[in-house]
Amino acid sequence: MISFTPSERFYEAAGDWADSRLMDPEEALEVKAEQALLEIENLVSGAHEVTFEVGEDGETVRLDPSPELDAFLEERAAEAGLDQSTLLRLYVDLFARVFLDENGGQSGRPPNAPPE
Repeated sequence: MISFTPSERFYEAAGDWADSRLMDPEEALEVKAEQALLEIENLVSGAHEVTFEVGEDGETVRLDPSPELDAFLEERAAEAGLDQSTLLRLYVDLFARVFLDENGGQSGRPPNAPPE
């Protein structure tokens, strides 16, 4: 397992996701974590599933990477002089805003949502 604490940028993206989808912030955090981790895992290994968990505190994400992703992170981390956790956090941060519209997710409100 590789653990990391998401960045403020990631929390902001999860907040935008929650607002635009009228969902609980904790649920949005999990959805955004899954999206980002799945994008990374898919790019490296071609996998369509990812095994992860968000800690109850909402401050820790733990990933059980595929062997391919683990090797990739180990190699890249060594090249960059970072540990795998830090590198994974940076990659997750890179994908934090994936699937949000260009307005930060604010215009994607469901049609049955009450007025803002």
